[in-house]
Amino acid sequence: MTALVSAELRRLAATRLWLWGLLASIGSGGFIGLLALIGPENFDPPMPGLETATGVRVLLGLLGLCAFVPALLGTTAVASEYRHRTITTTALFVPGRWTTLAAKLAAYAAAGLAYGLVAVTVAGAALFGAAALKGVTLGLPAATALALLSRITVTMAVYTLVGVAVGALIPNQVAAAAVLGAYFYMIETALLLIPGVNVLYPYLPGGATAAITGFTYLTEALARQTGGGAAPLLSAPLGAAVLVGYALVAAAVAVIVPLRRDIT
Repeated sequence: MTALVSAELRRLAATRLWLWGLLASIGSGGFIGLLALIGPENFDPPMPGLETATGVRVLLGLLGLCAFVPALLGTTAVASEYRHRTITTTALFVPGRWTTLAAKLAAYAAAGLAYGLVAVTVAGAALFGAAALKGVTLGLPAATALALLSRITVTMAVYTLVGVAVGALIPNQVAAAAVLGAYFYMIETALLLIPGVNVLYPYLPGGATAAITGFTYLTEALARQTGGGAAPLLSAPLGAAVLVGYALVAAAVAVIVPLRRDIT
């Protein structure tokens, strides 16, 4: 298994996917730094500033919204093998298709963790740097902010696993990316707008991520627009448990579903 995981990592390093992932992670973290430098109080509509705990959580919660990117990288990594037919060669040389899929999960979980580390390192450095430049004391203690960034890092790895599962389920690369994007940025948000149905949001990946980061801005903003109540989020530990559950389901789907699929 170790050799297969190493082979998957070498395969990743041989493509430009890792480079795009690196640029995206730096860009995600840098975007948070830019927002911190502008100041949430200068947004339209204005939000709490960096001197408040809410303002810091909002900015870091926006970084959590970028978890779609590592999920897309995981999807692309698997679906592109079907697109370029390299999955056929892999299946011929590896005894047992499930071992290949398990190796992909391990390799891309590590890649997602690396993505998260880069993103939160850039975001954290930019956040503290922007606060220092503006002469503002962050509303969250440094230890709390770092713990929050650590949780976001692990979240990125979980979303990468979800992306691998989507790629295994939908071998068409374009269709898989479209489904993933539609779900993260349309379907979950649409559910928040439907009274009675929005109670499901806390148990969806986006809601679990919001619980982990304490990002309530989206639910509260949509509640103001609709005139209804905001969907209550889970506690951070429960949100983490829900997200881990999705990771386990995604791993099982990624391994089991393609076992009997014709890949020729």
